[in-house]
Amino acid sequence: MPAASSTNILPPATVSPRDQGNARVISDREAELIADLMREFSQMTIWRNTTAHHCEEIAELILPTSRNTFFYGNWNWPGMKKTQQQIDASAALALHRFCAICDSLVTPRDYFWHGLTSDDYVMQDAATRNWFDLVRKILFKLRYAAHANFPAQNYNNWQSLGAFGNATMYVDMFDQTRFGGMRGFRYKALPFGETFFGENHQGKVDRMYRWFRRTAYQAVQQWGKEWLPPNLVSPLEQDSLWPYNFLHVVKPRDDYDPRRLDVRGLPFASYYVSMEGRCLMAPEGGYRVFPFAVSRYDQTPMEVYGRGPAHIVLPAMKTLNAQKVTFLKQGHRASDPVLLIADDGLMDIKTRPGAQNRGGVSPDGKALVHTLPTGDIKINIEMMQEERGIIDDVFLVSLFKVLTEHPDMTATQVVELVNEKGMLVAPTLGRQFSEYVGGLVDRELDLGVYAGFFPPMPPRLREARGQYEVTNESPLARAAKMSEAAGFNRWVENLQRISVETQDPSWLDPVNGDQAAVDLADIYSVRPAWVANDDQIGQKRKARAQQAAQQQEIAAAPGRAAIMNAQAKMAGVAPPAIGAGPGPSP
Repeated sequence: MPAASSTNILPPATVSPRDQGNARVISDREAELIADLMREFSQMTIWRNTTAHHCEEIAELILPTSRNTFFYGNWNWPGMKKTQQQIDASAALALHRFCAICDSLVTPRDYFWHGLTSDDYVMQDAATRNWFDLVRKILFKLRYAAHANFPAQNYNNWQSLGAFGNATMYVDMFDQTRFGGMRGFRYKALPFGETFFGENHQGKVDRMYRWFRRTAYQAVQQWGKEWLPPNLVSPLEQDSLWPYNFLHVVKPRDDYDPRRLDVRGLPFASYYVSMEGRCLMAPEGGYRVFPFAVSRYDQTPMEVYGRGPAHIVLPAMKTLNAQKVTFLKQGHRASDPVLLIADDGLMDIKTRPGAQNRGGVSPDGKALVHTLPTGDIKINIEMMQEERGIIDDVFLVSLFKVLTEHPDMTATQVVELVNEKGMLVAPTLGRQFSEYVGGLVDRELDLGVYAGFFPPMPPRLREARGQYEVTNESPLARAAKMSEAAGFNRWVENLQRISVETQDPSWLDPVNGDQAAVDLADIYSVRPAWVANDDQIGQKRKARAQQAAQQQEIAAAPGRAAIMNAQAKMAGVAPPAIGAGPGPSP
């Protein structure tokens, strides 16, 4: 089984801190390492600034809580108002629905949305199949444990993916020295503004620079007082609440040697850096597998970072925001109209309820006060609805309105509709399985193996060195299979029609009902426990055959009795009673 866990191993003596009062000494080797990491991070921030400007504009309209978080060094006072630029909330509502759609299609809570398999030879072994099934159940139990907080963090990632086109999940183990010795996984959705990542030559994300803040007190909690840089000693003693900047760097190790047992035996290096103190905050560590599951909605050529649905409909969101301003002005003028009066007319018009304005009409009853026309507000409403429709289409909302708008559809129509919906959604959400789910499961599997959460591997899987693949079992993948169910339904319906028209039942002979029933149950996501096995099916058919034989015997009893009576009369003897045995010989 490929490895993927975080491991902290004692660093060389030249990196270890030496206690001198309350401050630590930084070695030349450490200072050189920090300079290299800071230089790399500086390049990462420069290359991402244009993307950050784009995301800042999107956040103003669709996710104001993320405003002013995309540039290194940004600061937001807690409780700052961030919704000043957001006039219309339709796009924000579409984003929430997008999150619900993605979660229900890719990672639904009450569903085994992925499986585990290996090559055909290994999967012929029943013990291996059972092991994979058991490990999957354990993974889902650990993932959805209350203290793991996966559902909430997963929702945050879907929100980031829809708004900014990028999402990152960090998976780690609980620190058993805290939290009452609790064991299990810990999930953290990293805000896009904190993550600066890069790709390898094959386009896979293999390095991460995460910028975040901690107070001096929190830094001591996470790394220990012995690693505190000199400039944070005073804030710690003063219980300062001011947060300081830190950096977590994970990247492929240049000096990787799989034969070693120290940090150089781990493919990915890990460094925690104090940016103000310009020093390490922990021993040099490492990971066996990249610990971040990074997801990108759509990638533009020659770009590392993704673009989300909000990037596509940014013009529509800006247009809708401007239209809402005009709509509000029109509505205000319609409800509190501007009055037009003649130069020598009334100068003091009372607008309170029940007021009397003398001179408002001429002696012949003609009104001398008129309202200023406000234009046709219905046209504005139609224009806004058109922009909302575009936004709903891009955020996949309109695809899921059909079932509620047409509740009278037949079962076949529903199957074909779900199949069509799956084909339309698969190109956009299918990537989330390979990048997001694949990276997530790889990390979880390794953590589980090294923590002892799983039973020992069966011999054949050990022989294959734990080779495995993550299979897509999500509703989205099953929706793509609906074409098979729809084709089978159309085929059987046509055969039944031809059989009735020709009065020839042999047209239905090619239908393999037993296998089709099992496969349809899998496509329709029926629980395996609800499907009868071969023995149960055989018992049902045997009981049904016995019951049919009894019914046939009962139906044939009057005819047999009539034949026996006729034979008795011809022989000149009394007919035997029905059900009686043979009488004595004459």
